[in-house]
Amino acid sequence: MQVYYDRDADLKYLRGKKVAILGYGSQGHAHANNLRDSGIEVVVGLRRGSGSWAKAEKAGLKVMETAEAANVGDIVMVLLPDELQGEAYEKEISPGLRSGNYLAFGHGFNIHFKRIVPPLGVNVFMVAPKGPGHLLRSEFEKGRGVPCLLAIHQNPSGDTKQVGLAYASAIGGTRAAVIETTFKDETETDLFGEQAVLCGGLTALIQAGYETLVAAGYPPEMAYFECVHEVKLIVDLIYEGGLTNMRYSISNTAEYGDLSRGKKVIGPEVRQAMQNLLKDIQSGKFAEEWISEYRCGLPHFTELRKEAANHPLEKVGERLRSMMPWLSQNRLVDKSRN
Repeated sequence: MQVYYDRDADLKYLRGKKVAILGYGSQGHAHANNLRDSGIEVVVGLRRGSGSWAKAEKAGLKVMETAEAANVGDIVMVLLPDELQGEAYEKEISPGLRSGNYLAFGHGFNIHFKRIVPPLGVNVFMVAPKGPGHLLRSEFEKGRGVPCLLAIHQNPSGDTKQVGLAYASAIGGTRAAVIETTFKDETETDLFGEQAVLCGGLTALIQAGYETLVAAGYPPEMAYFECVHEVKLIVDLIYEGGLTNMRYSISNTAEYGDLSRGKKVIGPEVRQAMQNLLKDIQSGKFAEEWISEYRCGLPHFTELRKEAANHPLEKVGERLRSMMPWLSQNRLVDKSRN
């Protein structure tokens, strides 16, 4: 495994180049602002009428329509939602690409599953921060960085790796670490992590724990604190020093319960389910399902989102968080600006 730091990157590979950031969501706003603060010329590409247009202009960034930004950019970083990238590439990005340009991505989904197939004369790389864009921005502003993954897909100009490293440095990645990988490995591990652990697995476990306590007659507020609120406290300890660090910090009773009972919850059936999820990702079945869902107008996704938002846990949490006003201070997510 090759790992790179500040000493390995040189911003000269970005000097004289215009970077077009397509999209201004969580990742887009972070990349654009971090690049600009690193002295790189940046334009933001959005569809006319986008709610993000005013946010980007308020941040002092030059904004233009997606096709125009893709046309003027020497480096075009595509940070649109995965499900929108294929269509946007065909209609707005591809017509403006020229041989020697650099087409970049923050996630390998569309390249790996061949939803986007760039011409051979275009350099293609990926810089994928291992954290949400709001964290990428806040860490950069503190003089720190979020680790990134770097992958090279096409390199006709011969310097795509250096350009990718410079880009990673300009958004703060080399302050932490930049690990070289492939589009395949980033895509498949990222999707698996999201589905089995970080998002799908974790939220399902939280909800199941909450529902179990409430069904047994315990107050919803106590269930929320035990199964939701305290997750952050535990994860912070893990983030700081791994599982052993967390176990050092908790009580002996909690540690014994962890070591002796955790595998009864996450047993063979769960491991088999994880293996099945991974197979669906590797085969492209999940990608096909997701793109099909998008093309049908997102009916199932909309239903699932509404169901999750209306879970009793969310209502209890909203009330309890209102009693802790400090939680709203210095928020990573501020919908008025990012």
